Amino acid sequence: MSRTVYLHIGAPKTGTSYLQDRLRLNKAELRRHGVHYPLGRLNLHSDHFRPALDLIEKDWGGALAQAEGQWDALMRQVRRLDGTVIISHEILAAATPEQIARAMADLEGDEVHVVYSARDLGRQIPAEWQESIKQRRRWTFKKYIKNVQTASQSAPDLWFWRVQGLPNVLARWSAVLPPERVHLVTVPPAGAPKDLLWQRFCTVFGIDPAWAPKESERRNESMGVEEAALVRRLNARLRKAGVTGAEHRALVKELLVHQNLARRRRKTPVTLPPAVYPWAEEVTEEWLTWVAGSGVDVVGDVTDLRPVAPAPGTPWVNPDRPKQKVLARAALEGLAVMTAEAARRSDPEQQLSGKVTRAVKRMRDH
Repeated sequence: MSRTVYLHIGAPKTGTSYLQDRLRLNKAELRRHGVHYPLGRLNLHSDHFRPALDLIEKDWGGALAQAEGQWDALMRQVRRLDGTVIISHEILAAATPEQIARAMADLEGDEVHVVYSARDLGRQIPAEWQESIKQRRRWTFKKYIKNVQTASQSAPDLWFWRVQGLPNVLARWSAVLPPERVHLVTVPPAGAPKDLLWQRFCTVFGIDPAWAPKESERRNESMGVEEAALVRRLNARLRKAGVTGAEHRALVKELLVHQNLARRRRKTPVTLPPAVYPWAEEVTEEWLTWVAGSGVDVVGDVTDLRPVAPAPGTPWVNPDRPKQKVLARAALEGLAVMTAEAARRSDPEQQLSGKVTRAVKRMRDH
């Protein structure tokens, strides 16, 4: 049996949701061409999140216990396949050398390739800050940027650099692979053709784009300045109220943010402060030097990784100081969404009993 396994390890916020959904939608057609995207019965989310979580042993909103054994289950599926196998999840970028060694041992005998997609820091830092807000964090944008700028990139403890620090991530994952089996896919700049990133992924995986005709509508859209400010402030209230990680994920991240706030029209984008761009450009030049000397396969244009600073004189909107009228409108829309959800449930009055009543009381007290 001959098998080539592509481990797409991230990074987060580089079109990964779109890629994974398109692979899922076209799973049957791809299989006819010898390309497999294995999704097992135990994987309730129809992606590789829980197997990846099991491998990196990170407690993600209380989901680690539910992920136990799923990496091994995925590996058992892989061993039954022939041809090309694609495993994809962005949190794999955070794996430690020991966890990577486990993955490579599980795939011993296969031709393993590592694929890492990267986007410029000018877009990644605001995107990751918003993602952290969706994950219950409460830090200001100013604080987040300071943490990113001062944290170590070579031995990162900060999640941002564990998954976004290009040289460190690829050095960890490629330690036991020849450079020609390590692929860096660059995310095209804003305004590029819609399917260019997908074509770059197809090039790496050896997929003819015609094998995956079903288009994905899935997007992990960003919030705007006011929407992010609203959720950040809400997080503080909900934490004091005792709302659990699972409840927050279902009600805030999925219902409030993904299905509503992120879809609001005329959002004000969250962007880097102009004064931060010189630092981001300096870091990027270090990355480009590393890539040039590494011998890894680059798919796309490596200069896509350079952040594009705004034109001189472009006004910058501080995410920590949102416009109050816009914030109030977003809050009212959010309140309407949550009220409608409460009304939808079978017995709204019963929902206010027990734990929920105590949570509401704690919120009033604060």
